[in-house]
Amino acid sequence: MKKKILLGFSLTVGIISLSACAAGGESKTLVETNSGNVSQEELYETMKDRFGEEVLQQLVYEKVLSEKYKVTDKEVNEKIDEVKKSLGDNFDSALAQSGMKDEEDLKESIKFSLLQEKAALKDVKATDKEMKEYYKNYKPEIKARHILVKEEKIAKEVKSKLDSGAKFEDLVKEYSQDSGTVKNGGDLGWFGAGKMDPQFEEAAFNLDINKVSGPVQSQSGFHIIQVTDKKQKKSYDDMKKEIEYQVKISKLNPEELQKALDKEIKDANVEIKDKDLKGILDEEKQASNK
Repeated sequence: MKKKILLGFSLTVGIISLSACAAGGESKTLVETNSGNVSQEELYETMKDRFGEEVLQQLVYEKVLSEKYKVTDKEVNEKIDEVKKSLGDNFDSALAQSGMKDEEDLKESIKFSLLQEKAALKDVKATDKEMKEYYKNYKPEIKARHILVKEEKIAKEVKSKLDSGAKFEDLVKEYSQDSGTVKNGGDLGWFGAGKMDPQFEEAAFNLDINKVSGPVQSQSGFHIIQVTDKKQKKSYDDMKKEIEYQVKISKLNPEELQKALDKEIKDANVEIKDKDLKGILDEEKQASNK
């Protein structure tokens, strides 16, 4: 499917505003120079050429999906909280690296994603067998901290010092190569299955609370891991709604998502008036952007 648009919301709003001028009336001069002026219409045409297809496609999807599906502030804020919990103190830097201006940009992106998700999941089914299998294999989240080093002999040295009574947080400062967690005493926060390197995850989930692992090798190096807390597994009935959602999500793929969006657009009788952007929702053109 066409890549998700991560342009800032301000850019979208800007193109909408400029298009109102381009639709008719005298074009406003935005910049005056001795070499010539830059008009609002010139800016609109330039922005349309560079970003128009992606922005207009998102606007059409949002308009059509918002009419049929509702995303509440509570749903968006829950997703924001999940992201913040996952990233911890790295949230702001991750937001900046993504190209988003601020948290409001992220909220707009999440809202759009949830609209697409609701449309795509509408006809997806989860059987009792699939849900019970998911529950059987489900592991509740754990909270852990670690010390990352490059060599196994150093990891063994760290473990020996811990066994002799050294404080975990002190050894984090002295040894750990994970710059993102050093200032937090190596704390990785809460995480569930599938979020970490397989070798790291297997070792962490097999640890009892407050127990410390021996050296655990991953793609990043060697870890000394301590699990600091574990959540209890809820009953199947208490988890049923979440299980159904997760089973359905696992069945989604880009092709199925695009198929659902195409159907929504077809049902909405979308007609694009701008001749330069007329074909942005054609299936062949979207296929070329996959």
